[in-house]
Amino acid sequence: AATVYVPIARVAPGLSVDPATLGSTETLQGPQAAQDAMSYRVWHKTDRAGGPAGKYLVDADGRAVYLVDPGINGTHTTRPDGTEVRKYDAPKAVLMSYIIKGVLDRDLPWGLVLFGVMIAVVLEMAGIPSLPFAVGVYLPLSSSAPIFIGGLVRRFVDHRNNRLSHFAHLTEEERNAANDSRPGILLASGYIAGGALAGIFIAFSAGILTDMDKAVGEWASEHNLFFAGPHADLLSLIPFAALVGLLFWAGREHSR
Repeated sequence: AATVYVPIARVAPGLSVDPATLGSTETLQGPQAAQDAMSYRVWHKTDRAGGPAGKYLVDADGRAVYLVDPGINGTHTTRPDGTEVRKYDAPKAVLMSYIIKGVLDRDLPWGLVLFGVMIAVVLEMAGIPSLPFAVGVYLPLSSSAPIFIGGLVRRFVDHRNNRLSHFAHLTEEERNAANDSRPGILLASGYIAGGALAGIFIAFSAGILTDMDKAVGEWASEHNLFFAGPHADLLSLIPFAALVGLLFWAGREHSR
């Protein structure tokens, strides 16, 4: 449902291709299928000559009719009828695609790569792990902020546990081993797996179960005061705070 079929007049007017070079056919999917039920040939354009690279739907004469903007990492958020579409981001996939494309096309920006290497060397010399730093740089703030809060919880839990009486006789290595074996680590791993599964379910409901997704959205817009507007994100802080509290409770060591 997040896929947008962009009319070719908005992106590359007059774009065409030899229809003899195309094989597979495809019809529009999702809400826009109700306005256009025709079958088109699929053209995967790999260069930027005449228009942006991407997937196009082409008519029998070879004229491009639609640019297929995907629901993941897509750039067009408005359909021709004006309805807004929510796109999904995959920053890791984009990063890997840039690297692979740069290697295959032999146009990898080595200046930036070497600059990143020098930053990593400086971080390691300063005692800062370069890998977590790099992850925080390329991940969007919406993804890195929960990771940062989880790190604060871990830091606070470790500080609390290390002050307990039965931790006093342990060495630094033994304390770290004890902290790494607590249930909080397993719960944090479960949060990661659960978040991935929830993302898959949301994408599945938005792309396949379109009627259910639309019904849930309509119900929420009518009954949920925080569904839209400037305070729309406040409601999500309630379960997030509960998850943070549960993580702290699972990670703390009970006094003896």
